[in-house]
Amino acid sequence: MATNTEQTKHAEETEAFVDRLLDAVAGTLTMETLFVGHKLGYYEAIAEAGSVTSEELASATDTHERYAREWLEQQTVTGIIGIEDEHADATSRRYFLPPGREEALTDRDSLNYVAPFGSLLVGAVRPADAILEAYRTGGGVPYEEYGEHFREGQAAINRPAFLHSMGSEWIPAMADVDDRLRTDPSARVADVGCGYGWSSIGIAQAYPNVHVDGYDLDTKSVEEAQKNVREAGLGDRVTVECRDAGDTDIDGEYDLVTAFECVHDLSDPVGVLRNMRRLVADDGAVLVVDERVGDEFTADGDDVEWMMYGWSVLHCLPVGMADHPSAGTGTVMRTDTLRQYATDAGFSDLTVLPVENYFFRFYRLEP
Repeated sequence: MATNTEQTKHAEETEAFVDRLLDAVAGTLTMETLFVGHKLGYYEAIAEAGSVTSEELASATDTHERYAREWLEQQTVTGIIGIEDEHADATSRRYFLPPGREEALTDRDSLNYVAPFGSLLVGAVRPADAILEAYRTGGGVPYEEYGEHFREGQAAINRPAFLHSMGSEWIPAMADVDDRLRTDPSARVADVGCGYGWSSIGIAQAYPNVHVDGYDLDTKSVEEAQKNVREAGLGDRVTVECRDAGDTDIDGEYDLVTAFECVHDLSDPVGVLRNMRRLVADDGAVLVVDERVGDEFTADGDDVEWMMYGWSVLHCLPVGMADHPSAGTGTVMRTDTLRQYATDAGFSDLTVLPVENYFFRFYRLEP
């Protein structure tokens, strides 16, 4: 029979665990309502006006006042937006974005832009029934089933880094490659799994003489990428095709072949890496950028594994298992795992590049 001390300890542990889960519920609801504000343009409207009433917000965004009012009150209670006079009549209250919020919620060029996380989270659970079925059967969930919100969120969350860091930090970590991309004759880059094309655009903007060929297997992502390339005025130097990165019919000899945050999603990473090795010139390099997870599994994980395992459970592992046979990698692809894939694909060496980044680790693979 448990002693009073043991019963008290058990009760305290239960209460602490329940409190932790309630905090998680609060965080989940916060991100889901952030998604609403992000997609309806509420944050931009508040930022532009300085402060708004619910009627003004509804009018500026062509939405319904009663919904706008409920969202404003919820965002205030959650602590995301501020209020000038909480005792004013419900439709007369004025709401504003406190200092430090506007950049994170509205500046799509900022490295601190986090609003797209809401779209990612909504998209991650969109095929909930299919995810459960995959767990029961060992099958997978095709990427396209995660829908528009996931695609848009993933593209938007990575866009600032692709456009700001590509030519200032990431590729310069390979000095010889950086030099080659800046000199004549014009260098060629193949960008595998380019998604909405922001990585390809970032490379082309950083290196004005380079021609970039982007490849992605998702039709809708390719359509968006082609539009983004046109709007960036880079149609003469950036092409994006809907093709399997493992397609051995892809031609060319590239000075650099890249794969940004996609190798862990591949059912056949070795096959794709083998094709990347075939495409790179003898004096070129392959750059793989993937998640910065720990070197080995530990119960506590590293700084970002709590997030990466979450993406893996809901999205990356099911996507990677959609085709069989599958390596079943998942988001948490450790360095030794990629090293084995690279060895099996015929690469001679793998080096972790000295790039400091909270989310990503940078690998150079030698032909």
